[in-house]
Amino acid sequence: MKIQSATVTLPSGVALDYVDHGDRSGPVLVLLHGYTDSWRSFGPLLAALPKDLRAVALSLRGHGDSGKPRSRYDVATLAADVASLLDSLQVEDAIVAGHSMGSLVAQRFAIDHPTRTRGLILLGAFKALKGNPGATALWDDAVATLGDPVPSSFVRDFQQSTLARAVPPDFFEMVVKESLKVPAHVWQSALRSLLDTDFGRETAKITAPTLIVWGDQDVFCSREEQQALKTAIAGAELITHQGAGHALHWEEPLAIAADITTFVRSCAPASARTIRIA
Repeated sequence: MKIQSATVTLPSGVALDYVDHGDRSGPVLVLLHGYTDSWRSFGPLLAALPKDLRAVALSLRGHGDSGKPRSRYDVATLAADVASLLDSLQVEDAIVAGHSMGSLVAQRFAIDHPTRTRGLILLGAFKALKGNPGATALWDDAVATLGDPVPSSFVRDFQQSTLARAVPPDFFEMVVKESLKVPAHVWQSALRSLLDTDFGRETAKITAPTLIVWGDQDVFCSREEQQALKTAIAGAELITHQGAGHALHWEEPLAIAADITTFVRSCAPASARTIRIA
């Protein structure tokens, strides 16, 4: 599926690359990618989502073809960028879905913009990255000393570590290529900010309907962390995919699209609940 992206320059001066896919009159789903990924990492999922849903997928600052400033990669700034993009698109509220790093940005958005968050979807999600052993090891063993150009062998190994099942080779090569667009200073600034992120009791402030989707072979996010998220967010639902890894929407795009579609239907106004599962 060929999707044409567009670029918007935010009031902060940062340019974001994004796609606006599907029916403009449908419920809005915002897709936030993981660390060093881009909106293109949602390609298979976008293809599997119903056409009468409006999906806005963006490359967060520092990633993909978006602007790459030297600083400001904390989740609060990333969430503010999302709000500014929605302003530019004249979108009042949305269902916000985030994978991995994007799950923390999505949670921050829901905390900071409760009236704009119609629903929240967390894929391969963290309650906090502070103290996470996998992320800490990634920093200590490699990212802290990265330089440009970032070695392709390191990027390939990192992305492979997110998978429990094979994905199409051409898709995986695209993912590696997108991560290679990320300069060393973004690898470092983003991960360092993530490692310092812990919302503590703020997670309990999330009032939006929430869906947590997790693969039981995820080597970065534990079952205990998913349960902690479910406990912290009132009314949250947890769906577990057996045999799936951290990047579960790459491995099982049809199944994840079905989960998302069912949830979006439940969050949409009654007049918009005609979304069909593709």
